[in-house]
Amino acid sequence: MIDTKEKVEKIRLRVLDTCDFAMLSDEQLEEAISRCIETEFCDTYMSLTEMADIGDQVFSLIRGLGLLDSIIHDDAVTEVMINGYQNIFIEKGGKVSRLDEEFEDEKKLEDVIQKIVGMAGREVNEANPIVDTRLADGSRVNVVLPPISLKGPIVTIRKFSKEPMTIEKLIDYGSITKEIAEVLEILVRAKYNIFICGGTGSGKTTFLNAISNYIPGDERVITIEDSAELQITNVDNLVSLETRNANTAGVGAITIRDLIKSALRMRPERIVVGEVRGAEALDMLQAMNTGHDGSLSTGHANSANDMLSRLETMVLTGAEGLPLEAVRQQIASAVDIIIHLSRLRDRSRKTMEITEVAGYENGRILLNPLYRFEEDENTTVEKVSGSLNRTKNKLIHTTKLQIAGYKLEI
Repeated sequence: MIDTKEKVEKIRLRVLDTCDFAMLSDEQLEEAISRCIETEFCDTYMSLTEMADIGDQVFSLIRGLGLLDSIIHDDAVTEVMINGYQNIFIEKGGKVSRLDEEFEDEKKLEDVIQKIVGMAGREVNEANPIVDTRLADGSRVNVVLPPISLKGPIVTIRKFSKEPMTIEKLIDYGSITKEIAEVLEILVRAKYNIFICGGTGSGKTTFLNAISNYIPGDERVITIEDSAELQITNVDNLVSLETRNANTAGVGAITIRDLIKSALRMRPERIVVGEVRGAEALDMLQAMNTGHDGSLSTGHANSANDMLSRLETMVLTGAEGLPLEAVRQQIASAVDIIIHLSRLRDRSRKTMEITEVAGYENGRILLNPLYRFEEDENTTVEKVSGSLNRTKNKLIHTTKLQIAGYKLEI
């Protein structure tokens, strides 16, 4: 008696032999698979459930992503990490675990990779072994092929949330309080330029998505990302731009820097950059300094101070020879607020600090911490307990609040 895996492969080969599946719609392909199952196993008893299961698996192998389909459709999975065809890891509830399943061989994994990349109109091969792309549902995908990867193809998928992240959810998760959320709403509406920083997996894009929905719905907003993830739902006049890798000939690349320059010609009221990580930082800061207030972005850094250092480095990569003092003055005048996020030892994600960039003095950028996360007496080695507390410092630069009509003290 043959097992389900063999039955699936048998039907898959029969369908490929008898149908021009590329010309069939999804419904027609499903009908063709059902006919093949009935013909192939007409002398074998199979329950309707088993037939449906085999049909789903065959369809997934031909039109879908095979083994990945069931993983991606599991809403509890937030991240998928494939280290070669035999090693698949997933993140659920903040915990990473290894799956028992694996791809049949490296060729099957490569076929899935080509499907993923092809769906977004991109290419990945030995000449172009690294690519960032996305799935049809918006999930972010990074692919690295041999010879860059030494242990076979590497695929990392950051799942796309079907429900946009909201401030209310961040409050429920304990990342911020209702009072802090109200302050952030005022800062966003009053067009303060805000940078969100943190380490990998700290929730930067999630947080950016949440506060982006505080942008007034009547403004023209341009979002710029490596792979589109932001879900801004309340803005009608929204333009979403995405970078593009070079083709196999090494030409045709469109970078974040290119997109920022182009966005400035689109009459934006705000520019939202998913992540600044290189020379484009200079263009972003210049945009903030030339009338595009209310811009939002994220960056990798371990503190607010570290974010400033990273910005200095990024700007200098795009403008060698620019005096450091000029760079620091540019940063100090462009960035208003830095929000630092962190993934703590118990894997919880917390807002660690909300800091005002207070100005530039004696060669240093001055910071004015407004909120700081402090652990309380209930914290342990395994579980972090604490809250984001207000410091005694008041917001120094209140001009934007006054222009926006807010007569309050933060």
